[in-house]
Formats: sequence, structure tokens, C-alpha cells
Amino acid sequence: MYNPTCAYACHDALSDYQLNCSVVLDPNDMDSHHMSGMSGSMFTTSRECYATDDKFLTSAAYCISTRCSHVPLSDLEHYWDVFLIGRSPDQPSPKLSFTIALLHADPSPEVAVDPQLLLNTTTLVGEQEFLASYNALSLCEQMDKNQTNFGLVILITGAVIPLACSLLRFVPFPKALVSRFNAYIVEPPLFGRRHRAPIHNLGIMPTRGQAILIAYFVIINIVLSSVGYRLAMPNSWYDTKREELLSYIRNRQGVLSFANVPLLVLYAGRNNILLTITDWSHSTFLLLHRWIAIICTIEACIHSAMYLQIYLERSEYFYESKLTYWIWGIVATLSFSILLPASVLPLRQKAYNFFLLSHFTLAFIAIIGCYLHIYYRFGNQWGYETWIYIAFAIWGFDRLMRFARLARNGVRTAEITVVDEHNIRVDIPGVSAQGHAYLYFPTLSWRVWENHPFSVMGTVMTHEQQRASRATSSEEKTDLSANDTSKVSNSIDLESSISSQPSSPAFKTGLTFFIATHGNGLRAVLRTQTRLPVLVEESYAASALDDLRAAPNCIVIAGGVGITGVAPLLRTRGAGVRLFWGVRSQALADAVRASLGPGVLDPGVVGEIAVGRRLDLRAVLGREVPERGEEAVVVVCGPAGMADEVRAVVCELGRRGRVVRLVDEAFSW
Repeated sequence: MYNPTCAYACHDALSDYQLNCSVVLDPNDMDSHHMSGMSGSMFTTSRECYATDDKFLTSAAYCISTRCSHVPLSDLEHYWDVFLIGRSPDQPSPKLSFTIALLHADPSPEVAVDPQLLLNTTTLVGEQEFLASYNALSLCEQMDKNQTNFGLVILITGAVIPLACSLLRFVPFPKALVSRFNAYIVEPPLFGRRHRAPIHNLGIMPTRGQAILIAYFVIINIVLSSVGYRLAMPNSWYDTKREELLSYIRNRQGVLSFANVPLLVLYAGRNNILLTITDWSHSTFLLLHRWIAIICTIEACIHSAMYLQIYLERSEYFYESKLTYWIWGIVATLSFSILLPASVLPLRQKAYNFFLLSHFTLAFIAIIGCYLHIYYRFGNQWGYETWIYIAFAIWGFDRLMRFARLARNGVRTAEITVVDEHNIRVDIPGVSAQGHAYLYFPTLSWRVWENHPFSVMGTVMTHEQQRASRATSSEEKTDLSANDTSKVSNSIDLESSISSQPSSPAFKTGLTFFIATHGNGLRAVLRTQTRLPVLVEESYAASALDDLRAAPNCIVIAGGVGITGVAPLLRTRGAGVRLFWGVRSQALADAVRASLGPGVLDPGVVGEIAVGRRLDLRAVLGREVPERGEEAVVVVCGPAGMADEVRAVVCELGRRGRVVRLVDEAFSW
């Protein structure tokens, strides 16, 4: 940054002098506080003036030769040729080389010219002036290194901690110990009994495990904002140690805010690499994304407020606030500040499309504002923009992967069947996926970017099922209410006839989704359609379910169309899995049974399908989770209230000594 520091200190100490080629300013000129030197004389010195003034060059050469005797000559010559005049790419070079300027300084100066006077002879740099400049530059460089390292701590640990915690599942800890630890430390909500269900519809209560990580990010940002400061006087930049400390603090806040931006983008992405290499859910990363956003915004506001305060104290705000770097800094801070209230849960629920568009727009403006703030302030000299480059690289990778996942399927046709008054079935032939996929229906609205995630129920369809789906869809469009009973019967008869045929039916690749159509948004509009174009962004696999293939006892609890989230588990597991499913209508139960195919929901798998009533979850889990012996895994996918009740019961059983593990297959935003 300032290497060699002694050479930069010589330059800064001499820059206070008025030179023969300096330009005297009007005392009322508002640029006067940016003049060369701070002695009170109204003048400014251009780069061309520094490069051509003999007395400045000889004085600088003599100071460097005496103060930097420990520095190799090649390094001093490189500094002289490249950095003596400044750091601009188009700046002039000194008219004298370092060696020639040093020769012209002979005989050696014996006195230091008063900085209030015109520099018309080679001068010594006084000990006090040199020390003040040296302290300012060396401590600035040290503080910059510290805050860069501290930013790396935040970024690296933000990526490593999820990976390390995820790898712990491969360590052969005693399962009883792990179960009890999870029941006390990891799985319960931080307070109360609600995790998935919002608290007063304002926010999500994190689990204790999530709260520990959130606390880590809060504490590490506070600690790194508070340590590693060194102060020294005299200092050419500050009159008091208080001013020096406040300057370091406000700069530290700006860098830490920047360091949190890549984590913000990483945690929000669908193609977050941590989703692939860990067993953490997207919902967990989105929760962390919101808390990191709060920390990042607070640090940005502190940075901005402290700079505002110092410029107001110096009566420099009027001038500074008109500069381009200041304007873009305010744009970035305001964008971050607006993003927080514009992302509250009620708004996301009631106006999701507005939230999505405003969130993307404000976030993009904020990050662009951060970059331009640094560009216009420092000209990309000190590397602060690297944090923004990392954020854009992560964002670009996520968008590129989204486009690739979307483009490889092209435009497909979705065939929609109304199952009952609350649910529909969507079939998309010719596409293969697993886990969940994002569906775009560009002809339903002018908001062509609108998309929603849905769990994949099935990946193959028979030709007979496709024809039946189209026929049923046509009949229901004519008279839905009159055909509810016959529709269920036809579905069961169809399944029976297919399974009884001596020859295997022809299968075709395709995706099946069951979608709840409550509300007035896109889902409700889909009920009025039979066939329409669709874009499929796939696949986003549910990695947590992959680890359950070998679990000896698996208890699956689903609610409504939540059955689609656990369908892969039901298909790939035979013995050792028990399904308990609460569903509103028999029509949905029959449609799902037909989609899963014969043999999946056989009596050995189905523990209970409760149609039109609630499952007694406490009784089910108390009966199905063994009191001793092998580990039982409880998988829940359903409404928030059901998931929270399952979580509470599983934690109670774990605290009582039963070996049990919870997997909550939830997707929230």
C-alpha cells in the first residue's frame, strides 16, 4: 500500500510546501480544503508541477536517500519513477531521475524551510514532520491489512462453518449422544414451540442451532469491529488520538460491510455451492441471508453516519456531499436500508411479485453503488472493490446456472388436471428432474420472470396416464362438481386396469406435480387452464433425503401436497419406512396413489392416511419411535403447524432418551 513507507512519508511531508508552479486560489474557493498542504495558504499543486519543480525533486531525493538507507536502491528508483507523483495511469514522470535529483541536492541542505514559506531551495524534512507522516502512513497500512484480514475471516468462516458442521454427520459419535444433543441444542426453536409458523406473522423463530450460527456472525462482526487498533502521535492526518480512532472505526465498518456482501449473495442463491456439498437446507441459508443483511446494513449505516458527522464538524459537508463518490455511497446505504423493511414477511406473503422485483432492483443498485463509491473515491487503487467483484462473480454464476438449467429443456407444455377444490395436478411430458424444480408460466402474466418452486412427484408417465389426464381435464372443465366422484373412481379403475394388463405399459419421461391452489396468485390462475407453455428450471435435489436411504427406521409424516416432497423416499425405500399422511380429500389421496404407481403405498408402508381429519402426531410418534434400539428418522413435509408439532414431539422423545433424528423438508422464502 505504502511501500517503502519512508519514501511516501518524505513525499507527504514535502507536499505541504507551496512550489514556484503552485496556483494560488481565491480564499472563497470551496476547493481550498483539498489544496496541497494544510498550513492555511490558499494554493493547489498539480501533478505536472510536482514532476517539474527542481526544489521539490531534490528535496524529495535527499529525504529518501537519508531516511530509506535500509531500502534497496532498485526499490527506491521504482518508487521514484512510478509513485512519486501519484498513482494515476496518465500522470507525468519526474523530469529528473532519482540519482540525478540526488546529485543536484549537493551540497546537502542544512536547515528545514518553514512550511509556511515558498519552497525555493532544497530543504531538510524535519524530524517531527517526517515522524508525523510516517505514523499516519504506516498505521493506515496496518489498519488496512487488519480490516482486510478480518473481512476474510468473516467470508471464509461463513463458507467453512456450514461445511464443517455438515461433515460432522460422518463422525461416528454415539447415536444416543447425538440424539440428545440435537434434542437440547440443535432442533428446538430458540424460544417457544414455533419455528416454521411465523411469530405474529412478522418473522421466523430460528432453531437453537441456527441461533448459534446467527450469534456467531453477530459476535464476530462486533469483535472484529473492536480490536486491532493502534494509535500514534504525532500524526499528520489527525490532531488527536480520538480523531484517529474514529477514522479507523468508520473505515473498518465500511470494509466489514463489504465483506458481508459476498455471503449475502451466496446464501440467497439457488445454486449456492454449499447446498450441494452440505446437508443444510435452502431455508436455513435464506434465514442466515436475512441476518447477514441486517449486520451488513448496520455496518454500512455506521460507516456513513460517522463520515457525515466528521464532515459536519469540519464544515466540509456542503462540498463533500456534491462529490460523485459520496452520492453513490449514499445510494448504496439507502438501498440497503430500504431493503430491510421491504423484505418483511407480511409483504413477501401478500405481494410476493412486488417483493421479488423490488428486492432484485434494490440489491443490484446497492451493489453497483458500493462499487462506484469505491471507484470514484480511490480509483480501484487499494483493492476494496475486490469484495464487490466476488459478490458479482457469485451472482453471475448463480444466474448462469439458472439459465443453463432453464435452457436445456426449452419451452414445454404443461397439462393441468383439477384434482379437487384445493389442488391441481400438473404434468409436463419430456422433462426429467428430481427434488424440486422452478416452473415459469410466461403466458399467464406480463411478469414473465415469475416462477415458483414445486416438489417433483413423479418422473415417468405411461401413455395411458397421459391420455387419461387430458380426458379428465376436458371433462372437469365442462362439469367439475358433477364428476368429482367418478373422477376418483376412474383413477382407481385406471390403476387397476394398467396393473392387470399382461404386457408392460409404454413409459415416457415426464414430470408430475401436485400443487395447492389457495390464494389469488399464480396457483389460483392455474386452475382455469388445461394446457399452456411452461419453462422448467431443474433439478434442485433434496440432498437431506439422500442420506436416509440406509436409515433402518424411517417415519414419514406428510400433510396435503407435502406428500410430493417425500415421494422420492417412498419410491426408493421398501422395508423400514412408514407413512402417515393427513389429507383433506379422498380425491387427492387417490390421485397421488395413482401417480406413485402400484406397490408404493402398500399396507406395509402406509401407517395411516387420515382423510379430512388431523393426525394424532404425538400418539403416532410415541408408538412408532422405538424406545430403545436402532435410530429412527422422522421426516416431515407439510404445513407449518404440523411441522412445528412434529419438531416439538421429536425433541421431547430425544430428551427422554429415544434415539431419533428429525428431517424437516421445508421450503420457505
